[in-house]
Amino acid sequence: MEEAFNNYYQTIQKQIFDESLLDYSIFENQIPFLNQMATIKNSGLSVFDFHKKEHIYNSYNFNDLFGYDLNKIENEGTEYYNSRIHPDDMLTLLQNGTSLLNYYYTLPEIERKDYKLQNDYRILNGNNEYIRIIEQHLVLELDAKGNIWLALSVIDVSPNQTYSNGVISQLVNVKTGQTENVNEVSTNKILLSKREEEILSFVKKGFLSKEISDNLSISIHTVNTHRQNILKKLNANNSFEAIEYAMKHNLA
Repeated sequence: MEEAFNNYYQTIQKQIFDESLLDYSIFENQIPFLNQMATIKNSGLSVFDFHKKEHIYNSYNFNDLFGYDLNKIENEGTEYYNSRIHPDDMLTLLQNGTSLLNYYYTLPEIERKDYKLQNDYRILNGNNEYIRIIEQHLVLELDAKGNIWLALSVIDVSPNQTYSNGVISQLVNVKTGQTENVNEVSTNKILLSKREEEILSFVKKGFLSKEISDNLSISIHTVNTHRQNILKKLNANNSFEAIEYAMKHNLA
């Protein structure tokens, strides 16, 4: 479990925020709407801030709906939410969350609000009994650099109470309604071009950009552009990470 938590938070930290570009008045202006939405839908709502790495909004009705302690939500935040999740489901949710974040990082900025993650899993209610809930995660706000900044969670009691084990997850395109398997989406969607695969192959052999340029009869500038695109697609900080990721997922 500790490794899954570490992988998840390391993935979150790949986004670099400039605090001077974050206008929190945008969020504050949405609070009345969120309160109204919680009332009308009778759903639990929370907002997670990827910059602060904490929940910055929790609707008032978590106690009525799920028996959550509002004071503990206020004081403990994410740790309290996590403590209510079935341990087996927590591991799966962390793994799915890590995969989805890596996938989101590969999407063009314009598409990052087109998807929602839907999880059906088990939590402890006020009677300390496990019930199933449906939680939908949506990107609420991007920052000026296209980072995923604020994410909205909408939580309801699941109608699927007879299913006792495991997590049911799917990624939904909110524009088309198309659903995809969460366990497959992160690797299946990352496709390198034939030229990128060639260049990554040379990089794996230890070739420098000039040597790759000579072998492929293309300019060094073109080689370096491809190398930057590879790093971006694989969400890697350097060539070593790109090679490691590509080998693990058979991408090149």
